[in-house]
Amino acid sequence: MALTFAQYSSTIFSRSSLLFLHNNGLRSFALSTPFLFSSSFSTSFPALSTHKLGRPKWRPPVASILEVAGVKVAKEEIVRDDPTNNVPDTIFSKLGMQLHRRDQHPIGIVKNVIYDYFDTNYPNKFDKFDDLFPIVSVKQNFDDVLVPADHVSRSYNDTYYVDSQTVLRCHTSAHQAELLSKGHSNFLVTGDVYRRDSIDSTHYPVFHQMEGLRVFSPHDWEGSGTDGTSYAAGDLKKCLEGLARHLFGSVEMRWVDTYFPFTDPSFELEIYFQENWLEVLGCGVTEQEILKQNGRKNSVAWAFGLGLERLAMVLFDIPDIRLFWSDDERFTSQFSKGQLGVKFKPFSKYPPCYKDISFWISDSFTENNLCELVRGIAGDLVEEVKLIDNFTNKKGMTSHCYRIVYRSMERSLTDDEINDLQWKVRDQVESKLNVVIR
Repeated sequence: MALTFAQYSSTIFSRSSLLFLHNNGLRSFALSTPFLFSSSFSTSFPALSTHKLGRPKWRPPVASILEVAGVKVAKEEIVRDDPTNNVPDTIFSKLGMQLHRRDQHPIGIVKNVIYDYFDTNYPNKFDKFDDLFPIVSVKQNFDDVLVPADHVSRSYNDTYYVDSQTVLRCHTSAHQAELLSKGHSNFLVTGDVYRRDSIDSTHYPVFHQMEGLRVFSPHDWEGSGTDGTSYAAGDLKKCLEGLARHLFGSVEMRWVDTYFPFTDPSFELEIYFQENWLEVLGCGVTEQEILKQNGRKNSVAWAFGLGLERLAMVLFDIPDIRLFWSDDERFTSQFSKGQLGVKFKPFSKYPPCYKDISFWISDSFTENNLCELVRGIAGDLVEEVKLIDNFTNKKGMTSHCYRIVYRSMERSLTDDEINDLQWKVRDQVESKLNVVIR
């Protein structure tokens, strides 16, 4: 699990296409150039639903304007017919939903329990931010947290780009530098983050992270008998071991040395839970370069990042990450504000439908592009996309065979519905991914 950091996006900044304006607390989202309505990377097929006779009908189109962190955002500003844009309708529709701000939702419950821990153990110490604008600059998302220029996370295969200099944040760390530069020394940042990813029960292109950061000045560690880095690392481990006990009770823990570009030393905390070692979070001592760039030359700091879905799935026994986005009362009614660890009771297990697709790939093919295309057509009706076979023939051509699993969490799918989806997938795979169906 990647370590997450964050940066506050309340300053004015401009790009070739977008302006974010924040004046006297009134925030607006304005265009400097006109845009078209559809993304060259997105698919235009809305997800299917059924009425009581089981025949498919079309859902209404995605809303054209959403309010995100107090800013009104038009669809044509984010989903565009532009080679530098790869944001599909399905992702735009998730902007502004902010599951982490719903007190009776598992994500919001976990967030609030973590807040309770910090409020109890560090009263009036940590500033909390959970409504920061999720559209940020490439500089904020990558450069400010020292992500190397050639790092894979910067690619269009991994990140949603609005344009060449603007992205949907990949981590809450995108807000870290500005918070530091504005004088915040202890803070927690929670928000929805976006990454192009595989399709299975534990991965979804939108999820929620929380990061924490604490800054120390020389007078904090002077007299401790240790240097600033060792002092910060010790304080970090004490804090997070307490958080793990707060969430999971008295559990065995271990620290694993690891690497993150923005901390040194870096660690992962694992707990022994339900007879398995579970990675809980990533953390470390903040790189001095980040502190220097934001006016904290003589300070040291620690930071941690965790995924709220990952914790909620374990604490509530939720088997499929898609359930977090369900409005089905059989799911939502099982959770209450402040009640951590209520075990989810499956309301039904509808049958899966398996469809295979085989094709000759090109050099430009990536699995993330395939998953993005399938999601754009089937939405949350797709449960998994898995490579089940591949080979290279004597001519050097490589074939991939993927198994697509369709399953609704709320109803049984009809044969006609699934066949219609699969034919759309076949057509779009060949026309958009530059492959040849076998």
